[in-house]
Amino acid sequence: MPPWFRRLVFWGLPLLVLAVALAYALRPRPVDVDLAQVVHGPLVETVDEEGKTRIKDIFVLDAPIRGRVLRIKIEEGDKVVANKTVVAQIEPTDPAFLDVRSAAEARAAVKTARAALALAKAELRQARAELDFATAEVDRMRALYNSKTVSVRALEDAERTYRSREAAVGTAEAGVEMRQSELTAAQVRLLGPDEAKTEANGCPCIPIRAPVSGEVLRVLHESAGVVEPGQPLVEIGNLGVLEIVVDFLSSDAVRIAPGQRVIIEEWGGKGALNGRVSRIEPFGFTKVSALGIEEQRVNVVIDFTDPPERWSRLGHGFQVEARVVLWEDNAALKVPLTALFRSGGGWAVFTVANGRARLQPVEIGHQTDFEAEILSGVSEHDTVIRYPNSEIEAGTRVRQR
Repeated sequence: MPPWFRRLVFWGLPLLVLAVALAYALRPRPVDVDLAQVVHGPLVETVDEEGKTRIKDIFVLDAPIRGRVLRIKIEEGDKVVANKTVVAQIEPTDPAFLDVRSAAEARAAVKTARAALALAKAELRQARAELDFATAEVDRMRALYNSKTVSVRALEDAERTYRSREAAVGTAEAGVEMRQSELTAAQVRLLGPDEAKTEANGCPCIPIRAPVSGEVLRVLHESAGVVEPGQPLVEIGNLGVLEIVVDFLSSDAVRIAPGQRVIIEEWGGKGALNGRVSRIEPFGFTKVSALGIEEQRVNVVIDFTDPPERWSRLGHGFQVEARVVLWEDNAALKVPLTALFRSGGGWAVFTVANGRARLQPVEIGHQTDFEAEILSGVSEHDTVIRYPNSEIEAGTRVRQR
């Protein structure tokens, strides 16, 4: 073997191996991708938002008059019966303490009333004495008239004087009663809080009864104390008549109509509950989001359509997640939403045929957070690429990850 041939073999073989290795390393490799199939299946388009349950009619019992409410012994969750269960009781307030000047004036008023009473009694004694004299005088005149000693005029004068003295006695007696009442009133003004309770001797309270049957939701004034008219004491409602109120963005609320089906989730129990939109309130309001953005919101009220036994554990103010169904189809042609991307002003997907990606424009319809309805462009059982990226182009070799 010539020396040049041995050198060629010695250096050629390693170079050949290196060339093959470089060619193998630099060859185009298939891109690893996630694949999905185009299928027919249920597709539900919804608008979702968190909401709260509430009792349709809440009754707030307030104090009808100013007084001292006794400690409310009823507790949250207790059952009440309409027009029978006494929720609270109000008694008269205790009199206020008198300052030095007011107390001195009250004591002076008592002395004045006593003096006026003594004067009225003296006037009564005088009137009775004059009545006794008039009575004796009219008896004497009648006897003289019968004996024809005095004239009729003299008898009539005596009888008139008798009637006047009799009326004066009645006036004096009424005066004594009036002065006695004035003395009692003046003495009452001197009563302190402790003396007033003794004088009241178990004064009857005003009972406040439940206007409807239901349960006590909140006790707003539990301890005893003075209340003013209209001050709330207790909230009562019927937990068997619940509804859900959800504040949607106004742009979503215009897509909602009464009667639409609602799926209620994240309520704490097993499975989803069913509901129906009962009304959309016509008045919107501004609400600041968690990111500090002002949003226009509209309240949407939802009624339960499931029997009460399914949601009986819910109460007033419980949080739920409501999904209002805008559109649904049980056999829609759909693809994962992550397979779609914008191309040429429209939507497209990458389908896979013979291990290569193929760009396929599509027309989409309704969509959810995870899937989209396909109106045209692909057929059932076509394979599409999830999460297409910049490495994938039409004709790129791909393989299942």
